[in-house]
Amino acid sequence: MSDTNPEPNAAEYGRSLRGLGFNLLVTDVPRAVTFAKEVLGATSFYDNEDFAALRWQGQDFMFHADRSYRGHPLSGLVAGLEARGAGVELRIFGCDPDRAEAKARELGFTVLAGSLDKAHGLRECVILDDDGYSWVPTAPTPR
Repeated sequence: MSDTNPEPNAAEYGRSLRGLGFNLLVTDVPRAVTFAKEVLGATSFYDNEDFAALRWQGQDFMFHADRSYRGHPLSGLVAGLEARGAGVELRIFGCDPDRAEAKARELGFTVLAGSLDKAHGLRECVILDDDGYSWVPTAPTPR
């Protein structure tokens, strides 16, 4: 967890966000942060037991624990679901799929599909995190 980074001002941080971002409701924020940092190569600029703000190649994304989403419309939809990410594919373009696959296996995450070159010019693998979100580290294949 992030012991050295001070908690960001929520209003200032919220106003600073641009482009496309996502927030995932997770059952274990520290484990989700480990996945994002170790498998995907993201950086966490703030995280605690309930919330994490991370960045990958200049784009921010967040994890929230269920308890931090009490009263939010999504909280009732995900309560008790094991595979929250069913049907969602999170593609991480420019993330080395071979390295991500090896790290995922080392850390005990589920690799649904090992790294393969695809006809659409990309090498990719499919990794499930502990909440069932499907992450697809993807890199261009040589011409």
